[in-house]
Amino acid sequence: MNPNPIVITGLGVVAPNGIGTQQQWKATLAKQSGIAPLSVDVRGTSGLRVGGQVSGFDADQFVPAPQRVQTDRWTWFCLAATELCFADADLDLNLVDPCCLSVVTPSSTGGNVFGQRELQSLWSKGPRAVSAYQSIAWFYAASAGQLSIRHGLKGRCAVTVADGAGGLAAAGAALRMLRTDPGQRILVAGGEAPFSPYSMVCHQQRADLSRSEDYEPFRTPATGGVLGEGGAALLLETLESATARRAPGHYAELAAVTSTHDAYDQSLAPPNPDALAVAISRALTRADVMPDEVDVIFVDGNGAADWDALEIAALRTCFGHRFVEIPVAVPKTMTGRLNSAGALMDLCWAAQALAHDIAPPTLGDTAGPLAVVAEPCFAAGLNTALVIARGAGGFNAAAVLKSVGCRA
Repeated sequence: MNPNPIVITGLGVVAPNGIGTQQQWKATLAKQSGIAPLSVDVRGTSGLRVGGQVSGFDADQFVPAPQRVQTDRWTWFCLAATELCFADADLDLNLVDPCCLSVVTPSSTGGNVFGQRELQSLWSKGPRAVSAYQSIAWFYAASAGQLSIRHGLKGRCAVTVADGAGGLAAAGAALRMLRTDPGQRILVAGGEAPFSPYSMVCHQQRADLSRSEDYEPFRTPATGGVLGEGGAALLLETLESATARRAPGHYAELAAVTSTHDAYDQSLAPPNPDALAVAISRALTRADVMPDEVDVIFVDGNGAADWDALEIAALRTCFGHRFVEIPVAVPKTMTGRLNSAGALMDLCWAAQALAHDIAPPTLGDTAGPLAVVAEPCFAAGLNTALVIARGAGGFNAAAVLKSVGCRA
């Protein structure tokens, strides 16, 4: 057992089915979906009919006016989730050495709303009409930089680019930082805002996205996944650090994160599940967890037949005959897939599941080869959770979380 485990002491969520950790967790247990039809202006000619959009989000509440004009919606979600996370962790930044507070963010589609607006200004009005902030609003490190500025973070900074696996890759980077420098506290935060005409054109060629109104992973026939927007953040620190500052509690221990790469194709599913299975097995080994000790799995749940079949095959490889018995949760069926922020959202769900001992439900047809949780499972006896994420281009990642007792 790790004598000084790395624990999650704060969570922040901005999701299509709720803003704030408590509100979103309550909505998840009530099976309230944030997926709804997209307007014609949003979907354009993409053929994508539904998506998970955040309603009731007031950027003014979380982002100061000077910072709003410099940033895109995806960064707003990241900033908002961070505010909620710090409040949840009861972290007083005035009492923290800023050089000991670091930030890691994942990035995927970037600031496409801001970028499209400024490019349209360039084409229609000329270069003098383009905002000077274009250069810093849409690139991959925008959110990490703005978080550092907003909160005066002067520790280490990193950005991961691994599409849908980026959230776990970011958490893994933070884990490695803390193990080499346990005096740090690390914010891991991500956002996603894919609903702009430019972004939708980029997504319309993806065969793994649903053209119907359904997102039901592992279903036959498969329909594909659904895009979502939002943000998620978590605060990582050692148990010793959390105890010293009298943190209100801790949700879970982040015991291990591993990543692999298929090196196969930019968009197509790989021919076999080997790389994903290696990521899962390595995560369990590094967390000192046996396969029969995993109590719940938060799967990637792509929704497309070939991707789902590969995930099932990887689980069979890692868990043997027991893979059909382990409870499987896919709460992202209520939010859509948030690309780089999606895996962080799954980590938030998994941490809450362990803290409250509740396996969250999955929407849609849950019949199939896996033991998909259809209704909330209370007093589930959860001690260990596995989170799986994948990204286009061959990215695979897995994380293991362990229970550390109920959150105060």
